[in-house]
Amino acid sequence: MPLTFDGTVLVPVADPDDGERTAAALAPYLSPSSTVLVVNVIEKAGGAPDKASVEQREEYATEIFERARGSLEGTAGTVETAILFGTDVVETIFEAATERDVDAVVFEPREGNRFVELLTGDVARRLVKEASVPVVALPRDES
Repeated sequence: MPLTFDGTVLVPVADPDDGERTAAALAPYLSPSSTVLVVNVIEKAGGAPDKASVEQREEYATEIFERARGSLEGTAGTVETAILFGTDVVETIFEAATERDVDAVVFEPREGNRFVELLTGDVARRLVKEASVPVVALPRDES
């Protein structure tokens, strides 16, 4: 039985390439009744100075959303975008998923070695281990 997302899915993306790749990987699983909520989490420093201004990060998020939308055109009934702010990326994603009553959080794991994952907190692993809604990791297209 093929997997299809007929309801609402939340899709966290980190950068324009990730947005485009994830949207392309998700597109075959969508139907006209699907709603895709593409989100970018702007991680706040929790009192420390941020690395970039909010305006710069919002501009970057706009680029991410444009690239993701391009891959989703004609595949989903609705594509929405949102910029989320939080000090913990995974907690922020699940808070948004709960608030918006999504059916699942869907992502494509990004490449990275174990050392990088150790330094960055391994968001993909935390998404699966700390899930408060169903989480689906899409297969990577290695082409």
